[in-house]
Amino acid sequence: MGELIKFEQGEWGAIKANWPQLKDLALKGVGASSRRSYDAALDAWRDWYDAIPEPRPRFFSKANVHGFRASLQTRGLAPSTINVQLAAIRKLAAECADNNLIPPELAAGIARVKGVKRLGVRTGNWLTAEQCAKLIAAPDGATLTGKRDRALLAVLIGCGLRRAEACALTVEHIQQRDGRWAIVDIIGKGGRTRTVPMGAGVKALIDSWTSAAAIAGGCLFRPINRGGHVMGARIGNAHSIWLCVEKYAGQVGIPQIAPHDLRRTFAKLAHKGKAALEQIQLSLGHASITTTERYLGVRQDFADAPCDRLAIELPAA
Repeated sequence: MGELIKFEQGEWGAIKANWPQLKDLALKGVGASSRRSYDAALDAWRDWYDAIPEPRPRFFSKANVHGFRASLQTRGLAPSTINVQLAAIRKLAAECADNNLIPPELAAGIARVKGVKRLGVRTGNWLTAEQCAKLIAAPDGATLTGKRDRALLAVLIGCGLRRAEACALTVEHIQQRDGRWAIVDIIGKGGRTRTVPMGAGVKALIDSWTSAAAIAGGCLFRPINRGGHVMGARIGNAHSIWLCVEKYAGQVGIPQIAPHDLRRTFAKLAHKGKAALEQIQLSLGHASITTTERYLGVRQDFADAPCDRLAIELPAA
């Protein structure tokens, strides 16, 4: 990164003049899933500040951040969305202080700007077992694209993977453990590694796809061109998976379904099927797993795994 342009400490002109460098610094160390949100949040903050009528405040300050938070609340944004935007601004302030663009005490004041409390409990979006079966059967199993998309939907619902995890899934991840198939040592959110048991129906749909696509190793889900041929080393990105879910959900009459709703569905149906809560947590790889294992002495059960309790009728491979 080049030398930063010097202004009077705290002056907005300094932040604006050094925006690309400061933004890059603020995004460093941020996970891939959060990076997009932080990137958009920082641009939203900059645009909001520039839109303040003259004479606008000359200095980047805690009061400005309070004003931005109020504007977000006025727009009716969800508390979680507002809090992500505030987190990005706090990180920006910390980088500004580290580079002597604002005083450390000013950055500390910005860091103390409180987030918005979430009132009540948000209702999740789940599918029934029948809806899951319809969704997985929606792609045309006679085509290469349909085989891939059936396998993808089956993995999202039947194993509870995040879309970024499904995007990064490889053939090598799928191995046998204790006489059953599992996704072994997948790295999830926060760099946490876990192993996820896999139902026989899901494995059959994966085998149907890999056999038809002649995939023996590397990334499992890959793009297919208009001519029906596999191309590229891996499926475009996590957004491609979002579009896939949206497409087939619309076809079977269950719109407004996102990939993460399928992950929630995995947990809900497994719990409804009497799977042990701690086993569901292990499959999902939540941050509290380590604490749960330490306090309860839980060990992953491959003989009776959460994916065995979903009661979904999968189409034949």
